[in-house]
Amino acid sequence: MKVWHTRHAGLEGVLVGIASLCCPSSAAAHLVTTGMGPVYDGICHLLLTPEDLVAVLALGLYAGLRGAITGRRTMFLLPVAWFIGGIAGSAVKVVPSFPIPALSFLVLGGLVAADLYMPTAAVTVLAIAIGLVHGFSNGVALKEGAGTLGLMGIMIMLFILVTLASAVVVSLNKPWARIAVRVAGSWTFASGLLMLGWFIRIAK
Repeated sequence: MKVWHTRHAGLEGVLVGIASLCCPSSAAAHLVTTGMGPVYDGICHLLLTPEDLVAVLALGLYAGLRGAITGRRTMFLLPVAWFIGGIAGSAVKVVPSFPIPALSFLVLGGLVAADLYMPTAAVTVLAIAIGLVHGFSNGVALKEGAGTLGLMGIMIMLFILVTLASAVVVSLNKPWARIAVRVAGSWTFASGLLMLGWFIRIAK
Protein backbone atom coordinates (compact mmCIF):
# COMPACT_ATOMS: atom_id res chain seq x y z
CA MET A 1 0.00 0.00 0.00
CA LYS A 2 2.85 2.40 0.81
CA VAL A 3 4.47 1.65 -2.55
CA TRP A 4 1.23 2.40 -4.37
CA HIS A 5 0.83 5.73 -2.56
CA THR A 6 4.44 6.65 -3.37
CA ARG A 7 3.95 5.93 -7.06
CA HIS A 8 0.63 7.77 -7.09
CA ALA A 9 2.23 10.82 -5.47
CA GLY A 10 5.05 10.71 -8.00
CA LEU A 11 2.58 10.65 -10.91
CA GLU A 12 0.69 13.62 -9.46
CA GLY A 13 3.97 15.51 -9.16
CA VAL A 14 4.82 14.88 -12.81
CA LEU A 15 1.38 15.99 -14.01
CA VAL A 16 1.48 19.14 -11.87
CA GLY A 17 4.91 19.95 -13.30
CA ILE A 18 3.68 19.52 -16.88
CA ALA A 19 0.63 21.65 -16.20
CA SER A 20 2.71 24.44 -14.67
CA LEU A 21 4.99 24.48 -17.71
CA CYS A 22 1.99 24.72 -20.01
CA CYS A 23 0.42 27.68 -18.20
CA PRO A 24 2.52 30.70 -19.13
CA SER A 25 1.71 34.09 -17.69
CA SER A 26 1.95 35.68 -21.14
CA ALA A 27 2.71 34.74 -24.72
CA ALA A 28 5.98 36.67 -24.62
CA ALA A 29 7.35 34.21 -22.07
CA HIS A 30 8.17 31.80 -24.89
CA LEU A 31 9.99 34.12 -27.28
CA VAL A 32 13.22 32.43 -28.33
CA THR A 33 16.25 34.01 -29.98
CA THR A 34 18.72 31.45 -31.30
CA GLY A 35 21.02 33.86 -33.11
CA MET A 36 20.61 31.73 -36.25
CA GLY A 37 17.82 33.72 -37.86
CA PRO A 38 14.03 34.00 -37.58
CA VAL A 39 13.30 30.62 -39.19
CA TYR A 40 15.29 28.81 -36.51
CA ASP A 41 13.74 31.06 -33.88
CA GLY A 42 10.32 29.84 -35.02
CA ILE A 43 11.44 26.20 -34.89
CA CYS A 44 12.79 26.59 -31.37
CA HIS A 45 9.70 28.52 -30.33
CA LEU A 46 7.54 25.49 -31.14
CA LEU A 47 9.90 22.95 -29.60
CA LEU A 48 10.22 24.96 -26.37
CA THR A 49 6.52 25.77 -25.96
CA PRO A 50 4.92 22.73 -24.27
CA GLU A 51 1.33 23.90 -24.74
CA ASP A 52 1.86 23.85 -28.52
CA LEU A 53 4.27 20.92 -28.77
CA VAL A 54 2.17 18.48 -26.74
CA ALA A 55 -1.00 19.45 -28.63
CA VAL A 56 0.73 18.87 -31.98
CA LEU A 57 2.06 15.48 -30.93
CA ALA A 58 -1.34 14.45 -29.57
CA LEU A 59 -2.98 15.45 -32.84
CA GLY A 60 -0.35 13.48 -34.76
CA LEU A 61 -0.99 10.42 -32.60
CA TYR A 62 -4.73 10.67 -33.09
CA ALA A 63 -4.38 11.13 -36.85
CA GLY A 64 -2.19 8.03 -36.91
CA LEU A 65 -4.80 6.05 -34.98
CA ARG A 66 -7.31 6.95 -37.68
CA GLY A 67 -5.10 5.70 -40.51
CA ALA A 68 -2.62 6.74 -43.18
CA ILE A 69 -4.99 8.91 -45.22
CA THR A 70 -5.99 10.94 -42.17
CA GLY A 71 -2.35 11.27 -41.16
CA ARG A 72 -1.36 12.61 -44.58
CA ARG A 73 -4.15 15.18 -44.62
CA THR A 74 -3.26 16.35 -41.12
CA MET A 75 0.45 16.74 -41.82
CA PHE A 76 -0.30 19.04 -44.77
CA LEU A 77 -3.29 21.01 -43.49
CA LEU A 78 -2.15 21.68 -39.92
CA PRO A 79 0.94 23.73 -40.92
CA VAL A 80 -1.06 25.75 -43.45
CA ALA A 81 -3.82 26.52 -40.93
CA TRP A 82 -1.19 27.37 -38.30
CA PHE A 83 0.46 29.84 -40.67
CA ILE A 84 -2.85 31.51 -41.54
CA GLY A 85 -3.72 31.78 -37.86
CA GLY A 86 -0.28 33.22 -37.18
CA ILE A 87 -0.70 35.91 -39.80
CA ALA A 88 -4.04 36.85 -38.25
CA GLY A 89 -2.53 36.91 -34.77
CA SER A 90 0.30 39.19 -35.85
CA ALA A 91 -2.28 41.80 -36.84
CA VAL A 92 -3.88 42.17 -33.39
CA LYS A 93 -2.62 44.01 -30.35
CA VAL A 94 -4.51 42.42 -27.47
CA VAL A 95 -5.39 38.76 -26.98
CA PRO A 96 -8.22 37.81 -24.59
CA SER A 97 -7.23 35.49 -21.77
CA PHE A 98 -8.64 32.05 -22.53
CA PRO A 99 -7.42 28.53 -21.58
CA ILE A 100 -6.76 27.43 -25.16
CA PRO A 101 -3.95 24.96 -24.27
CA ALA A 102 -6.07 23.32 -21.57
CA LEU A 103 -9.00 22.82 -23.94
CA SER A 104 -6.69 21.47 -26.66
CA PHE A 105 -5.18 19.00 -24.21
CA LEU A 106 -8.61 17.88 -23.04
CA VAL A 107 -10.02 17.39 -26.55
CA LEU A 108 -6.97 15.81 -28.17
CA GLY A 109 -5.93 13.81 -25.11
CA GLY A 110 -9.47 12.52 -24.69
CA LEU A 111 -9.70 11.47 -28.34
CA VAL A 112 -6.39 9.61 -28.18
CA ALA A 113 -7.15 7.97 -24.82
CA ALA A 114 -10.58 6.78 -25.96
CA ASP A 115 -9.38 5.93 -29.49
CA LEU A 116 -12.68 7.48 -30.49
CA TYR A 117 -13.59 7.00 -34.14
CA MET A 118 -14.02 10.13 -36.24
CA PRO A 119 -14.27 10.22 -40.04
CA THR A 120 -11.35 11.67 -41.94
CA ALA A 121 -13.30 14.82 -42.79
CA ALA A 122 -13.99 15.51 -39.11
CA VAL A 123 -10.34 14.99 -38.16
CA THR A 124 -9.40 17.37 -40.97
CA VAL A 125 -11.69 20.05 -39.55
CA LEU A 126 -10.21 19.45 -36.10
CA ALA A 127 -6.66 19.82 -37.43
CA ILE A 128 -7.53 23.08 -39.16
CA ALA A 129 -9.20 24.44 -36.01
CA ILE A 130 -6.20 23.53 -33.84
CA GLY A 131 -3.87 25.13 -36.38
CA LEU A 132 -5.82 28.36 -36.58
CA VAL A 133 -6.20 28.78 -32.81
CA HIS A 134 -2.64 27.88 -31.80
CA GLY A 135 -1.22 29.68 -34.80
CA PHE A 136 -3.07 32.82 -33.77
CA SER A 137 -1.36 32.73 -30.37
CA ASN A 138 2.01 32.16 -32.01
CA GLY A 139 1.44 35.11 -34.32
CA VAL A 140 0.86 37.37 -31.34
CA ALA A 141 4.02 36.11 -29.64
CA LEU A 142 6.27 36.35 -32.70
CA LYS A 143 5.10 39.59 -34.29
CA GLU A 144 7.73 41.66 -32.46
CA GLY A 145 10.50 39.17 -33.22
CA ALA A 146 10.72 36.39 -35.79
CA GLY A 147 7.54 37.45 -37.61
CA THR A 148 6.49 35.70 -40.82
CA LEU A 149 9.78 33.86 -41.23
CA GLY A 150 9.35 32.52 -37.72
CA LEU A 151 5.94 31.19 -38.67
CA MET A 152 7.50 29.48 -41.68
CA GLY A 153 9.98 27.79 -39.35
CA ILE A 154 7.07 26.59 -37.23
CA MET A 155 5.37 25.23 -40.37
CA ILE A 156 8.44 23.18 -41.21
CA MET A 157 8.66 21.67 -37.74
CA LEU A 158 4.91 21.02 -37.63
CA PHE A 159 5.13 19.03 -40.85
CA ILE A 160 8.01 16.96 -39.47
CA LEU A 161 6.42 16.30 -36.07
CA VAL A 162 3.00 15.31 -37.38
CA THR A 163 4.56 13.14 -40.09
CA LEU A 164 6.72 11.26 -37.59
CA ALA A 165 4.02 10.90 -34.92
CA SER A 166 1.30 9.71 -37.27
CA ALA A 167 3.63 7.42 -39.25
CA VAL A 168 4.82 5.70 -36.08
CA VAL A 169 1.25 5.04 -34.94
CA VAL A 170 0.11 3.84 -38.37
CA SER A 171 2.96 1.31 -38.38
CA LEU A 172 1.94 -0.19 -35.03
CA ASN A 173 0.53 -3.70 -35.35
CA LYS A 174 0.61 -4.96 -31.78
CA PRO A 175 -2.47 -4.23 -29.63
CA TRP A 176 -0.28 -3.33 -26.65
CA ALA A 177 1.48 -0.67 -28.73
CA ARG A 178 -1.80 1.09 -29.48
CA ILE A 179 -2.66 0.88 -25.80
CA ALA A 180 0.62 2.66 -25.02
CA VAL A 181 -0.44 5.45 -27.40
CA ARG A 182 -3.77 5.70 -25.61
CA VAL A 183 -1.98 5.93 -22.26
CA ALA A 184 -0.04 8.90 -23.62
CA GLY A 185 -3.38 10.44 -24.53
CA SER A 186 -4.67 9.92 -21.00
CA TRP A 187 -1.65 11.76 -19.62
CA THR A 188 -2.35 14.63 -21.99
CA PHE A 189 -5.98 14.71 -20.87
CA ALA A 190 -4.97 14.69 -17.20
CA SER A 191 -2.55 17.56 -17.81
CA GLY A 192 -5.38 19.48 -19.47
CA LEU A 193 -7.56 19.04 -16.40
CA LEU A 194 -4.81 20.38 -14.16
CA MET A 195 -4.19 23.33 -16.50
CA LEU A 196 -7.90 24.17 -16.59
CA GLY A 197 -8.10 24.01 -12.80
CA TRP A 198 -5.06 26.25 -12.49
CA PHE A 199 -6.55 28.76 -14.93
CA ILE A 200 -9.85 28.86 -13.01
CA ARG A 201 -7.99 29.33 -9.75
CA ILE A 202 -5.95 32.24 -11.12
CA ALA A 203 -9.01 33.84 -12.72
CA LYS A 204 -10.86 34.03 -9.41
